[in-house]
Amino acid sequence: MRAVSFSQRDTNTHYRRPEAGRVPVGIGRKRMRVVVTGGSGFVGSHLVDRLIERGDEVIVIDNFFTGRQENVVHHLDNPRFELIRHDVVEPILLEVDQIYHLACPASPVHYKYNPVKTIISFTNVMGTLNMLGLAKRIGARFLLTSTSEVYGDPLEHPQKETYWGHVNPIGVRSCYDEGKRTAETLTMDYHRGAGVEVRIARIFNTYGPRMCLDDGRVVSNFVSQVDGLMALMEGDHIGPFNLGNPGEFTMLELAQMVKETIDESATIEFRENTADDPHKRKPDISKAKELLNWEPKVPLREGLPKMASDFRNRILNENEGN
Repeated sequence: MRAVSFSQRDTNTHYRRPEAGRVPVGIGRKRMRVVVTGGSGFVGSHLVDRLIERGDEVIVIDNFFTGRQENVVHHLDNPRFELIRHDVVEPILLEVDQIYHLACPASPVHYKYNPVKTIISFTNVMGTLNMLGLAKRIGARFLLTSTSEVYGDPLEHPQKETYWGHVNPIGVRSCYDEGKRTAETLTMDYHRGAGVEVRIARIFNTYGPRMCLDDGRVVSNFVSQVDGLMALMEGDHIGPFNLGNPGEFTMLELAQMVKETIDESATIEFRENTADDPHKRKPDISKAKELLNWEPKVPLREGLPKMASDFRNRILNENEGN
């Protein structure tokens, strides 16, 4: 891994990239310099794969609270890739064209572990402020990965982006729900007040290879949401955009599908729901389909076995290493 150092500079100084000239005919798309916070995490690492694949230079910033270096280790010898161990609660100076801000523990197992740190430090407030400040100083485009949790336990079904939500501000999940709502507020305030180019995506539950083994979320949409994030970043629309699977199923139906596709010998246990857990949630993705030309492509029956295969391989590798 290459070491990266940064000189101390006045953080109030505004740095602007020189204006790009007209691209000559026959020359392809300009290579972007992109930073992905939380880029060694589940969704982030898949996004990094796609950005590297299309020829961009990518810098991953991660404190490895939930991310795993193994998710991006295959890029370490690529000269267009850099990995920086850093917590975005602390400012950082970089020169980039685009900022994908994904850093945040998205699983209740992780964000409930230290709720105060979740809302203040784990990117929702301080981290978002720092990355928005960076975008303002250098003139980068900023994309916030928000969440369907901003809708809380919704009274509107399905949920359109115009719905303001139904969130318990003092509940056990509010550190994440209200933190993300605050992050959206900060993002729009920087756009309106400072002219920062921003994009907002509201991601619904996601599953697939590289997911944490103890994640605890219900699966709904394979990691094709990465395509939606890239389409949003490159397009002309601020958002917010719902990125999720509008297909509905009950928990029992999901459990039965897991038995059918993964392990017929599995048993189903019925347990009481956790506090403030949404009873129903379904994204209205008509806006994303129309303006981003995006919709989920991997059916649940096809995606579940892929995730299970990845889990088995990782468990076997971990056991062999012990």
